[in-house]
Amino acid sequence: MGLETTLSLLSWWQWSALLLVPPAIVALYFLKLKRQPLEVPSTYLWRKSIEDLHVNSLWQRMRQNLLLFMQLLLILLLLLALLRPSFRGAETPGERSIFLIDNSASMSATDAKPTRLELAKQKVAAMIDSLDGGSVMLISFSDNAHIEQGFTSSKRDLRRALEAIAPTNRSTDLIEALRVAAGRSYTVQLPSENAAPSTTGEPKGQLNSDQTIDAIPAKLYIVSDGKFADVQNFSLGSLEPTFLRIGLADTGNVGITTFATRRNEEKPEKLQAFARLENSGDQPVERRVDLDVDGQPRDSKTVTVPARGGQGIQFDVDDVETAALHLKLSPGDSFTVDDEAWTVINPHRLARVLLVSPGNSLLERALNTARAHELAEVSVISPDLMESEEQRKLAASGKIDLVIYDGRSPKTMPQANTLFIGCTPPIEGWSAGEKQAGPQIIDIDHAHPIMQLVEMSDVYIAEGFAVNGPPGSQRLIDSNRGTLLAIGPREGFEDAVLGFGFYTKDDKGEATDNTTWPLRLSFPVFFHNILEYLGGNRTVATGIRAGSAVNLTAPANLQILQVRTPHGNLKDVSRGKLSTFQFSETDELGIYAVEGPDHKVTQRFAVNLFDPAESDIRSRLEDSIKIGYEKIVGRAAPQPVRRDLWKWLVALALGLLLAEWYIYNRRVYI
Repeated sequence: MGLETTLSLLSWWQWSALLLVPPAIVALYFLKLKRQPLEVPSTYLWRKSIEDLHVNSLWQRMRQNLLLFMQLLLILLLLLALLRPSFRGAETPGERSIFLIDNSASMSATDAKPTRLELAKQKVAAMIDSLDGGSVMLISFSDNAHIEQGFTSSKRDLRRALEAIAPTNRSTDLIEALRVAAGRSYTVQLPSENAAPSTTGEPKGQLNSDQTIDAIPAKLYIVSDGKFADVQNFSLGSLEPTFLRIGLADTGNVGITTFATRRNEEKPEKLQAFARLENSGDQPVERRVDLDVDGQPRDSKTVTVPARGGQGIQFDVDDVETAALHLKLSPGDSFTVDDEAWTVINPHRLARVLLVSPGNSLLERALNTARAHELAEVSVISPDLMESEEQRKLAASGKIDLVIYDGRSPKTMPQANTLFIGCTPPIEGWSAGEKQAGPQIIDIDHAHPIMQLVEMSDVYIAEGFAVNGPPGSQRLIDSNRGTLLAIGPREGFEDAVLGFGFYTKDDKGEATDNTTWPLRLSFPVFFHNILEYLGGNRTVATGIRAGSAVNLTAPANLQILQVRTPHGNLKDVSRGKLSTFQFSETDELGIYAVEGPDHKVTQRFAVNLFDPAESDIRSRLEDSIKIGYEKIVGRAAPQPVRRDLWKWLVALALGLLLAEWYIYNRRVYI
């Protein structure tokens, strides 16, 4: 509150009257003589008169009168209270508050010191310290949510739970955290004590007719750098949201978003390692890239990554039966999680591929070349058979490495990598635009293993649709009509979707060619890449991200596998109902080794970040986030609030008044 506003609380004559009070008090003390009548002999009369004159001198009276100073101090305190003094304090949580604290990979960035996550925890801690009687819940979230501390008013418990929140290598998704918070904002109202007990016989844990569910209002604080998509079709209900933005909006970063191996087409005895670097900054960046094979330095290159763009890089690797490859970037930015990547070469085996097609000679020829036979065993069935009991069990068993769907999608996804041609997966996150005529290819991501040596500048497409993938998907072919080929993760698998088929129907309903691609040399090369990458030949599970599940295989007589994590810990994995081993403890980045009897390593797989959204560590560029139909404006820190001091000053003045009254009435004894 400014001085002008403060002075306007009282009029000029009121202030004049108040300011006259202290001089009036002092004047009264000067004029009033406090003589105690005593009977004295006459010989002492003049001596006592002279002493009274000394006592009535100005400085002598002020020096000896405690009540005068106490009254002046009382008036001063009241004057200060009228000025409404205050100080700036931290924002105080309400009666019920829920903190959603982002601990995804991007929160490990150090553009905010010491890290974004630590800064977020410091800001939440300051608000917890200002807690005054309310209750607080703490929820950490990345691509999943975890309740760190239920509703409590204990600052000690809240601080302990807050300190326990650790960074993860996962991507960010707000929806699950919102669902958890919304679910905790409801309470069950029990019947009153005088109500008759329920006799409806409801099972324990279910509501009876005397119970109701009420939403309790709560403040919702989202503490994050905002590296998540806007949430659609969600109602906040009784939650009052606030977005506390962490990090800088102009922080650049260079990270590895793809790393895989494949055989050199011109020199089959050699392997090639391919990687792609992405730069989210506004300036080109030069970085050194080092490649290690089985822990030994193999090659090093320097690459310049353009601003707001990407750059591919490749290394020649001598032919090896098995190997672990480690790619490292030289230091240079405030985010190091994506400066390393791993991939593995497992013992050679033929991929098991299932083609679901109504009959496509072009596609069958591409999968029937000599090179394709070296990579995979391909079985073909018609779409009418894919929903049979036998095929459903086969698709769910994990015995198939890759399923190719030509023009028709299944009802449920298989436990395998997939390629959809002219159709989309029946799962959330994938969608297709309207079919449009003549899409023209304008860009290809040659750094991805699927698109290596694939040229499509001279390919004509009669009809196609834009492909929209889930969060974390990559665009491999872009056209003037949208993305024509994208690949995205799914619980340890990867799904690729091609936005056009090879045949279409004319006005008479007869099949006709939809593209000239099968006439180009890049057509069989593309499917060789598909068999090698999605079929799992040599490179196994390169697209696994932290926290995703991995399906492992083992001999039929083996019931337990052991997986050694990058930090050396052994985890037991039991055979599941579908005769597969599913391993989901993939929070660490690096290479995992699958061990059978006698600790013999049977295969290895790599877990990487590989999330362009997390590598782009620029804090949310917009000033707001959108949840459902509600737009929430973000701010960089808790809102400072004004703390008034006038109540404390008035209380102190009252205490002083009581003390003065006590001294006055007990003055004989003081």
